[in-house]
Amino acid sequence: MASIAVFGANGAIGHRIVSEALDRGHEVTAVVRDPAQVSRTHPSLTVTAGDVLDPASVSAVGRGRDAVVSAVGGGNGAGHQALIRPSAESLVAGLHALGSGAPRLIMVGGAGSLRTPGGGRLMDTPGLPEDVLLIMRAHGDALEYLRGIAGAGGEVRWTNVSPAADIRPGRRTGGYRTALEDLVTDAHGASRISAEDYAVAIVDEIERPAHLDERFTVGY
Repeated sequence: MASIAVFGANGAIGHRIVSEALDRGHEVTAVVRDPAQVSRTHPSLTVTAGDVLDPASVSAVGRGRDAVVSAVGGGNGAGHQALIRPSAESLVAGLHALGSGAPRLIMVGGAGSLRTPGGGRLMDTPGLPEDVLLIMRAHGDALEYLRGIAGAGGEVRWTNVSPAADIRPGRRTGGYRTALEDLVTDAHGASRISAEDYAVAIVDEIERPAHLDERFTVGY
């Protein structure tokens, strides 16, 4: 059993990660700005207020945990630009302050920087709306920041998890395929994953670490 804190626990991805972890018997702390917004109760669930952009708050939440998951999102493109990389910097600073006892950092990532079958990045696909591009670039900037921290002195171990190009609520199958830098596509060229199976992949990574200090991606 692991002790897991989830920032953005009331979001579309975050609440599915919380549910998946609880269903597997883990202890979960849901970290949100307003605990009153979380109505779910569970014997292994604690709800607490926290600010992902405040390193001191990150330290307080992370102390004694096995993993800290960031599932925060900024809504539109401008919101992502203001939140995603700054949150990565705050998370690393807050966890680094805990020293050798720092938990792992698992960050929900984006698909934009993944290579497509044609060899280019998904974010370079012609015709993408500007708001979508801003979201993709925000996640790409956060990933590049994580790749540059060199383990923050060996005390912050991170994993960034990119979803398939199409992620939406659906069915939990428990199955998925993984890759590192290449978009996962099926036999018809589609790249998709349900939000439920994306949460499965994240909890699998917490239970069986296979991607320390690197990005991986999941899809069907």
